[in-house]
Amino acid sequence: MPPDLPALLAGRRGHFRMESGYHSELWFNLDRLFDDPARLQPFVDELATRLAAHHIEAVVGAMTGGAKLAAMIGAKLGIESFHTERLETPNTTGLFPVRYIVPAAHRESLRGKRVAIVDDAISAGSAVKGTHADLLACGAQPVVCGALIIFGVAADKFAAENHLPLESIARMSFGMWRPEECPLCNAGAPVDAVPDP
Repeated sequence: MPPDLPALLAGRRGHFRMESGYHSELWFNLDRLFDDPARLQPFVDELATRLAAHHIEAVVGAMTGGAKLAAMIGAKLGIESFHTERLETPNTTGLFPVRYIVPAAHRESLRGKRVAIVDDAISAGSAVKGTHADLLACGAQPVVCGALIIFGVAADKFAAENHLPLESIARMSFGMWRPEECPLCNAGAPVDAVPDP
């Protein structure tokens, strides 16, 4: 991993339930990535250059970190940036219970466009998967997926299944498990509350 990127992260060890429904022993405050835009900008510029090679016409990220990254990349490349909004259905269980939706005002603007899907970081890929599904529903053409940091290998599987090149600046190993397979649950460790940013 580039030496300055980890310094922008704030992490904690414990037993956490991720948005995707998976469990993990690590939690990162990804909002911290955007606390120092000057330090972050070289990484954003590098990712923008890699994404531009795929001849994209727009960039889309999920609220909030992905949307911030999409705006920075859009500004760098001189293309439009869009976001998806998080939609949580009460009492939904299982993996990937949260949906991501392009706002109604922007759906027609994305039709037919070659789009990059971005997120600040991808682990299980809940935001990226949800964004991809709704972009297809809008008639957009997702052509590449990118992130500043990829945790683990789930992003590679998603990208391969959807025939998307995957671009990133850094990677970290990352343990995550289905709840029924979680060694922390099996050891009786309580699930920690996600810390406030």
